[in-house]
Amino acid sequence: MITHNSTWLLILSSGHSSGVIANIVFAYVIIFVQVLSVGLPVQEAFPGVLVPEVRAFSPASRDGLFPGDVILGVNGIDLPKTGPNLVSEVVDVIKKNPRRNVLLKVARGGQDLEIGVTPDKNSDGMGRIGVQLSPNVKFTKVRPNNLIEALNYSGREFWGLSSNVLDSLKQTFLNFSQSASKVSGPVAIIAVGAEVAKSNIDGLYQFAALLNLNLAVINLLPLPALDGGSLALILVEAARGGRKLPLELEQGIMSSGIMLVIILGLFLVIRDTLNLDFIKDLL
Repeated sequence: MITHNSTWLLILSSGHSSGVIANIVFAYVIIFVQVLSVGLPVQEAFPGVLVPEVRAFSPASRDGLFPGDVILGVNGIDLPKTGPNLVSEVVDVIKKNPRRNVLLKVARGGQDLEIGVTPDKNSDGMGRIGVQLSPNVKFTKVRPNNLIEALNYSGREFWGLSSNVLDSLKQTFLNFSQSASKVSGPVAIIAVGAEVAKSNIDGLYQFAALLNLNLAVINLLPLPALDGGSLALILVEAARGGRKLPLELEQGIMSSGIMLVIILGLFLVIRDTLNLDFIKDLL
């Protein structure tokens, strides 16, 4: 009979968790290299949403928004402080108002302005104004004085990023109907990585670490094609007192899981490709 302790020994020795462990270790190593090379980023938040980029000939450019503007309010509602959902809240207002005037309160060069922007209507019926938005934050770098400090800084940053990933996962499951449409595939991830590289090369460290932590979490999902699926089969075997599932059933589960992952991957690649800006301009 397989006991509780022998089950965990079987899981650890089977190699089915090696991918998850590798992603976690690699994420920590990336953060450690970042701390040693450029220092630990310390974030200071300011009110509003920053506009780093305004695309030429876009509604935002046409109506008078400039790179470096800070959006302090939307349709008469002030944005008093920055937060994890502040950018998405502004984006949601723009998406819900195609071809309708959206009044923005904007800070520019020490002055507060009110600018009306009329979003264009996308092929999906949503509004867009052609800007890149980001939290209005500034980063300073704290460099460690010795190896112990570097390990301490890396551990704190690793724990913070891991907490963010787990919180995001929890919100995804609690609001699955709303979150499912926001799941990104490889094309969208590459596009985001390219944007990060253009705006701030230091941000690539954070992006790569977050990507590995997300891969570790995804790899733990109980899908047959992933490490989590293999671990689930081991747990089922343990619950059956060490008796394996029939070979035909196990092969059927693995095949269906692989097919599901392939179909989901193709769907995400096609959807993300169609959502790229230059593809939208061609359609």
